[in-house]
Amino acid sequence: MLHYIYANDLHLFPRLRDTMFRDRAEQFKTRLGWDVRVNEAGEEKDEYDVINPLYVIWQNADGSHGGSMRFLPTVGQTMVNDHFSHISDGVRIESPLIWECTRFCLAPGADRRVTAALTVAAGEIMDEFHLEHFVGVFDPRMERIYSLMGLKPDVIGRVGEGASAIGVGLWTMDEDMFEPTLEKAGFDRETSKMWFRDAFAVPYFEDERAIA
Repeated sequence: MLHYIYANDLHLFPRLRDTMFRDRAEQFKTRLGWDVRVNEAGEEKDEYDVINPLYVIWQNADGSHGGSMRFLPTVGQTMVNDHFSHISDGVRIESPLIWECTRFCLAPGADRRVTAALTVAAGEIMDEFHLEHFVGVFDPRMERIYSLMGLKPDVIGRVGEGASAIGVGLWTMDEDMFEPTLEKAGFDRETSKMWFRDAFAVPYFEDERAIA
């Protein structure tokens, strides 16, 4: 199932939290060779994990992390503005209608259903929080994953070549993308809405999209 958890509440889900940060270390440090910090507990964390981001986490049947993403409003501190503004020619990407998405991570052995589930979750965040775009930094590997899900970024800028290329792009999740993505994820929209509304304790009316 999908969880939407702010960093301040991660302590309520210790197994999910710990396996997420360990899987991030495995993916970003070990497999991809990124220059990231891994602590003595084998966890990958950075300065953005301490400013209360929103995490979307797929929970496996055993309670462990299956995949996750991290979201931050661009009106605050973000990776794209703090470290990658040279890719956008120094222009800050800042709007209440744009959130940054980072740290897309899959647990070892995760199947494509997890990727689809996380894509649905991003769409629910966009829908429920009335956002227009996500912004993120991506490499060629991630761009291929996005393309498989039918999500092609509007590229703002790129630097480098080949496997070392890095880009900054904007994404959107149109309503017509939900049905095929939900089919790949293996659950329906009502279930997706239920997970979101339960996370934020918001009533959901099947025949009414208004928030009570």
